Amino acid sequence: MRCLFLRYSFPVSLFYLIIIACQSEHPNTIKTFSSDDISRECAKANVFFDNSFDRRLSRDPEQQSYFGIKMNYGKWTDHSDAHAKSENDIIKNELDSLRKYIDFDKLDEQTRISYKYFEYTAQKKLDNFRWRFHNYPLNQMDGFQSAVPAFLINVHRIDSLPDAWAYISRLNGITELFRQYLEGLKIRDSLGIIPPKFVFPFIESDIQNVITGRPFENTTSRCPLLDDFLTKLNTLKNISYDEREKLSKGCIEALKNVVKPAYDELMKYTKDLEAKATNDDGAWKWPEGRKFYSMALSSTTTTDLKPEEIFLIGEQEVMRIHNEMRKIMKLTGWKKDNLHEFFEFMRKDPQFYFPNTREGQNQYKNLATGIIDTMRKQLDIFFKTKPKADIVVKAVEPFREQSAGGAFYEDPSADGARPGTYYINLYNMKDQPIYQAEALAYHEGIPGHHMQVAIAQALTGMPKFRKHGGNVAYVEGWALYSELLPKEYGFYKDPYSDFGRLSNEVFRAARLVVDVGIHYKKWTRQQAYEYFIKNTSNPEGDCRKEIDRYIVWPSQATGYKIGMLKILELREYARKNLGNRFDIREFHDVVLTNGPLPLSLLTENVRTWVEKKQKEN
Repeated sequence: MRCLFLRYSFPVSLFYLIIIACQSEHPNTIKTFSSDDISRECAKANVFFDNSFDRRLSRDPEQQSYFGIKMNYGKWTDHSDAHAKSENDIIKNELDSLRKYIDFDKLDEQTRISYKYFEYTAQKKLDNFRWRFHNYPLNQMDGFQSAVPAFLINVHRIDSLPDAWAYISRLNGITELFRQYLEGLKIRDSLGIIPPKFVFPFIESDIQNVITGRPFENTTSRCPLLDDFLTKLNTLKNISYDEREKLSKGCIEALKNVVKPAYDELMKYTKDLEAKATNDDGAWKWPEGRKFYSMALSSTTTTDLKPEEIFLIGEQEVMRIHNEMRKIMKLTGWKKDNLHEFFEFMRKDPQFYFPNTREGQNQYKNLATGIIDTMRKQLDIFFKTKPKADIVVKAVEPFREQSAGGAFYEDPSADGARPGTYYINLYNMKDQPIYQAEALAYHEGIPGHHMQVAIAQALTGMPKFRKHGGNVAYVEGWALYSELLPKEYGFYKDPYSDFGRLSNEVFRAARLVVDVGIHYKKWTRQQAYEYFIKNTSNPEGDCRKEIDRYIVWPSQATGYKIGMLKILELREYARKNLGNRFDIREFHDVVLTNGPLPLSLLTENVRTWVEKKQKEN
């Protein structure tokens, strides 16, 4: 709870002093502060944190829309380097102000967490600013060529006439938006930071899909953006025929006169980059690439683990999980002892896949929805705090399904109007084995991403930045932990589904090996693929998509296993030190009701909770 909203129960007649021992210039002295001193300093700190968050949000129209805020609804966020430099200066000034004007010693426990978290995040951003061009804004996973239309389709709601005109305004703003992105691409080009050759056919396919159909062609089918706009427009009531026609015309003109030329220019520049691209896949090829990658690992895992250490952890975890897989393999009646042969059986046997038809796609969606609904009814076993926002299961849209990942989660809006969404890529049903459906639904839905995100968004009495922040190790570590948790409470009754759980876990362990291999040890794309095929049971197409993902997102995939291992380590620490007083629901509250913290602060929180429990009568 943040101090601004706390009500202390101290008798008014008492001058109650809180004694705080702290390190200072005089180590033998103890600073003492009254409850009023602490309350005022906490209030000042929390006003500072929320003002910082609100000001940053006011400069980010896209994030406003994600939160369901319809301010600047017709605008895009500034993605120019000039804006990035300005943001960096603001962060530096805010960090200086925090350290100068907020007295850490006067803060209570929760506000100290906020202080440390704000300081940690700001310092990381400042340290990483020099590496701001060490990435691929144009890629097959979340490149702006597909992210821009996906944003309009999935985030920009049309609930009124002004919302519809704001949509058209955003279409008309794509010229400037793409100019800013192209400016950044050209800087990267000058530095030699160009995606590998294999990425470009995916990008070009995405571009072509956006500008295919009406109004660009004389055909009955509409392009994705026109179809989305008209579908949303048709849900509006009480608008006249003339208004509807005016809006439709405005959308079509923006698509033909702005969107099409912007995508044509992007396609031309993409072809130019493709001609320069090589088949080198790792970040090691970038300027100071190995140094950058070590920094990226630190940011992703929120630890000081070195590349070689992460590589070794991955190898050890792969070996451990393989041994668990062999036990389940025997439970299924498999007579041979060759794990690789069992992997091939799981990849190829038709019983593990729905047909690659519309009916098969619906079967998978229904299965995933049913798994989430069943778990939702059992949450009292694991949790004291439950999510308020709803969750839905959707197939990835056709315009990006060939390039998008296998599954992912999109946050609900802060106001609850837009539910959380578990996206499953059903382009090729052979890439979505049934035996992994249970673990995947727990990961992306409940108790995984949706549980963590929706609970954080609904927290009260806490600075906004703690509710809406995040880091890969915490967020994905929790989701991977959420795959294991149901197993410990009797779920995964089908041994093949339990094998699927282990398949997902070994997948995340293998990522540690492969990611470091690609970006630090100069592994080729083929080497990485062969390691995955040998050590995981995932379908061939899924393995290839995953390797391609790691190549364009250096370090991102390492956060899952590192985060999960830390949560398990902390849970074991708490269980060992509390014995019979350990309550899994209380432990989960400590993890989930403080926002998405770096692992170092999460560790502090759990240890503090354990110490308090030990002192209770």
